[in-house]
Amino acid sequence: MTDTARRPTPDQAQDAPDPNRWRALAVCLVVGFMTLLDVSIVNVALPSIESSLGAGSSQVQWIVAGYALAFGLVLVPAGRIGDLYSRRLMFVVGLGGFVLTSAAAGLVQSATALAVVRLAQGISAGLVNPQVLALIQQLFTGAERGRAFGAFGTTIGLSTAVGPLLGGGILAVFGEQEGWRGVFLVNVPIGLVLIPLAWKWLPGRDPNRAPGKLHLDVPGLLLLAAATVLGMLPFVLTTGQGDSPARWWFLLPAAALLAAFVAWERWEGKHGREPVVDADLVKTRSYSTGALVGIAYFAGFTGIFLVVTLYLQSGLGLAPWQAGLVQTPFAVMSGIFAQVGGRQVNARGRTIVVIGLVVVAVGLLAADLVAASVQGTSGAVALSACLAVAGAGSGLVISPNQTLALADVPPRVAGVAGGVLQTGQRVGSAVGVAATTAIFFSTVASAGLGGQARAAGSGQGTPPQVQDVFGQALSHGLRVSLGLVLLALVFAVVDLLRRQGRTPGHHHHGSHDASVAKHRAG
Repeated sequence: MTDTARRPTPDQAQDAPDPNRWRALAVCLVVGFMTLLDVSIVNVALPSIESSLGAGSSQVQWIVAGYALAFGLVLVPAGRIGDLYSRRLMFVVGLGGFVLTSAAAGLVQSATALAVVRLAQGISAGLVNPQVLALIQQLFTGAERGRAFGAFGTTIGLSTAVGPLLGGGILAVFGEQEGWRGVFLVNVPIGLVLIPLAWKWLPGRDPNRAPGKLHLDVPGLLLLAAATVLGMLPFVLTTGQGDSPARWWFLLPAAALLAAFVAWERWEGKHGREPVVDADLVKTRSYSTGALVGIAYFAGFTGIFLVVTLYLQSGLGLAPWQAGLVQTPFAVMSGIFAQVGGRQVNARGRTIVVIGLVVVAVGLLAADLVAASVQGTSGAVALSACLAVAGAGSGLVISPNQTLALADVPPRVAGVAGGVLQTGQRVGSAVGVAATTAIFFSTVASAGLGGQARAAGSGQGTPPQVQDVFGQALSHGLRVSLGLVLLALVFAVVDLLRRQGRTPGHHHHGSHDASVAKHRAG
């Protein structure tokens, strides 16, 4: 008997949970952590890469931006293909590609080669990530699903916030000159262990679905991919240091391609085919609201870590591992409260997200005040405490919002639903990082310290006047992040009020099982 034949189908899983679901979740979370970590960990290694490979500014941009662009490019197509064919196969193919490209990234001998490999690494990561959300949706129901998404929220928070600490630790072990290679090579042994485990524990393709009925909307996928790349490009290429205004022209063809994509999808739906983004998905209010909250929130919280790292290393002169240590409380608190949010989301619904966003806003406001008024070691300690508060709130936002967004999504389109959600998050992250870093660098440059904004921390401290300039720059960057978090709060509050305006006692956030039953009956 094959592994696929032993497993319940997605519909059967509603009644008979997969006995391997928790082991499958563990594999998914470790792989998700690795792929998301590579978005942020490279920032700490850039001085080492520049020194070792002689990378120029444009090459450095592509080493960082190429991964993010390629990642966002393939999320929706990968989710769609996983839904139609096999999520396990897409997961293993993506993981295998990630292992190979990580090895190649750690062994390259030129900056140009590293930039090219990073593009391939981003594509591999994008193949894997939508499968994670889809598999959680497929394998878990009810309270278990909330806990599973809570674990996923912990993974996102940890991967984003601990990048500087892990990167700094790897550089300390392997040395400043060649230590950046360890940042990539560490993925290889972990990935090689996980590939056979993924094939063993993840559920295979539903054998009851006839291959002849599968249709892949290639024109729609190409239109969406091109629109995603052109839309993200000006943001991921924004450094705040002499950027060409011409990059914003990319947004015009991006908008045109997005409009063409929408028109094509409607045409596909009218002719009875399966479009990339299912019409039922677009019409699901809980999903569209969750996507908007996610885009705005990721734009707000992702940009925090780069400007905080720049402030700590270039402004206060901390070493990379010290800068990472300051940010670790955010990751710890985010992980703890993601579990709380996962347990409470079924009972409290959108309220838990609103509470989390308020707490994040309070933490960022406090960090803004600290950055503008406190210097030196005291400033770093106070900033760490503020980030801990923001981390607690973040744990109450990410996983509950994911759970609510996907609560009424039919399992048959869970992959593309997860792909669209994560694409929105990647676009939001690109916008947020671009906005916060542009403000940060422009503030530093206006004080005549532009060159020092890229300097690596030495651990020796910096003059008080330099600390003051970088503190002001951080304060301005944090205000951008705060504004984006408040925008997410507006979306969440509007949705909460809309829900409360319904028939008393009707909890829409808990209606997933009912909606699935209705879907089957239809």
